Amino acid sequence: MADYDLIVVGGGIGGSTLAEVMARAGRSVLVLEQSEVFEDRVRGEWIAPWGVKEVQRLGLYELLMGAGGHHIATHVTYDESRPAEVSEAEPLPLGFFAEGVPGPLCLGHPKHCQTLLDAAARAGAQVRRGVRVTDAGAGAAPFCAWSDAEGDHLATCRLLVGADGRTSFVREKAGIVLHQDPPHHMFAGMLVDGAGDWDPSRQAIGVEGRFGFLAFPQGEGRVRLYGSFGLDERRRFSGPEGPKAFLEAFRVGCAPANRALADATPAGPLMAYFNNDAWTDEPFVEGAVLVGDAGGWNDPIQGLGLSVTYRDVRIVSDILKASDDWSAKAFAPFAEERAERMRRLRVSAYITAALEAEFGPEAAERRRRHSEAAKTDPTLKLHGIAVMAGPEMAPPEIFTPEHRARVLSV
Repeated sequence: MADYDLIVVGGGIGGSTLAEVMARAGRSVLVLEQSEVFEDRVRGEWIAPWGVKEVQRLGLYELLMGAGGHHIATHVTYDESRPAEVSEAEPLPLGFFAEGVPGPLCLGHPKHCQTLLDAAARAGAQVRRGVRVTDAGAGAAPFCAWSDAEGDHLATCRLLVGADGRTSFVREKAGIVLHQDPPHHMFAGMLVDGAGDWDPSRQAIGVEGRFGFLAFPQGEGRVRLYGSFGLDERRRFSGPEGPKAFLEAFRVGCAPANRALADATPAGPLMAYFNNDAWTDEPFVEGAVLVGDAGGWNDPIQGLGLSVTYRDVRIVSDILKASDDWSAKAFAPFAEERAERMRRLRVSAYITAALEAEFGPEAAERRRRHSEAAKTDPTLKLHGIAVMAGPEMAPPEIFTPEHRARVLSV
């Protein structure tokens, strides 16, 4: 029976990154990945500037840029309450949120995952794909069992890492409780090609009618589109005509440039899902630790899944490289930082969702009042600092019920 320093369950972005960093540090690492080919699952393609900083700290920035990483330089917020020329008059520059980072970084999710998994293998990690994990245990003698085309297997390790996403098997086996708040709204996404008239350096969000849109260019005419809509319309874009209806929803009067998106060609599946927040009190037990979505996630309307994951991996790998003490108490600083980070992001997401994913006359009037008030009171927009620069960069009083109420009641 083989024995490793780390067994990483999940070879996506979080698992492969941790495997690469620790294999590079000379540790024995086994990665178990269920898929044989990474597919477009409509997630994980936008890294906020503070997340890019974590990529740099991990020594993987040049790798991602070489795989086709694409930086976005400016941002525009559209709204049905004002003409497009007003929204576009002063685009927000995105290169000042993190030193040495020109803006958010986009890279297609399947290529992103494969690039990191290949890098982990080159660094010396053993990679097994097409596996089904059948059992796992933490405690004083961590282990993992799995099956594949060759049969059943069992291995032991010093530390079991759950990087296996929202429905984490490792989290379940470790007995770590996941808390979730109720869904806030619906979210759908699709990759499109042929949007050559869309400015490749500009991302955009906006709301018109009962639809909120987001567009994140990946370069060469490809753009990842997202749309938010009410829970009461959960099947709005289902069925064979769903992709066409989704693209048509982008054809809005407040953002004429969106015609380039509405006229583009689907380049991947259309998927819709509930948006909400989830968290764990402590993403570790003796013999096991969770990274990325396995440990809880922020409402995807803020797009911070990758940034959260990269910081998780950076902190956990720093702990593992700093000492041979891999006991549960060694991860207490990680749990403390992550708990406060995710709490702040939950507050920020609540504000963001209320402003960008609620619809109807009352919600439209709230957005209009907020936009006008923020011109003279910039503190009303400070929750955005948490998204772009990192939750620790905004004043602590921003993440209080009192501030949230003030922002939404102007």
